Amino acid sequence: MGAIVFNVTTAALMVMMLNCGLGVVGRDTLRARPLPWAAIALTAVAVAGVLLQLLWSGAMDALDADPARHGWWREFTSVFMQNGGLFGGLWNLATLAAVAALAQWYWGGPLTLAFFLAGIVLPGRIDTLLGLGDGPSTDPRNFAGSSGATYFLGATLALALLTRTLLTRTRLPKEIALAAGVPVLGLAMWLAQDNGHGLVAVYGFALGAIAWTLRHRFHPPVGRTA
Repeated sequence: MGAIVFNVTTAALMVMMLNCGLGVVGRDTLRARPLPWAAIALTAVAVAGVLLQLLWSGAMDALDADPARHGWWREFTSVFMQNGGLFGGLWNLATLAAVAALAQWYWGGPLTLAFFLAGIVLPGRIDTLLGLGDGPSTDPRNFAGSSGATYFLGATLALALLTRTLLTRTRLPKEIALAAGVPVLGLAMWLAQDNGHGLVAVYGFALGAIAWTLRHRFHPPVGRTA
């Protein structure tokens, strides 16, 4: 039962972030948007990683983030390995493609890639800084997978929707609740389930706030047509 609740809340958080992205980009504008090259590139690398796993039995051992093995590259290559089975792998690929596309259409390609990279390198270091972890994970499920960086990136869309809604003259309570609910649910998931997806979403939301503040301080608000 615990595993079912874990999966349901994890999926619910992703659905919330996708709806935030659709809200800030505009559901009725998707067909007119340019090809999201950053999303295509990230998804292509992730698909290539899955194909490599299917063709090479040693791919996971060589490229995952097992702390018992050496290799500076593992922090990055492990993101493009999938270890959640068929359904988990397909879910990770589909959500990565969707979240990255929505992020590019709002933030632009370079910033989307920067957020995704931050989602790889920052959470573990922030955990260590705040004393939230007990060192490298020993759970093999945490040695690979793109979900962490994807949830981090998706949370920036919630921040974008929240700021846009609060700054418009017509404030929509449903949109405010949806956007604000992402870090709230994420924190609750981490506290109640020790669910890392929730914690990285909180981190992504916070970094999105910093990026949004800097962007609107030094540059005019663009981002809807990137």
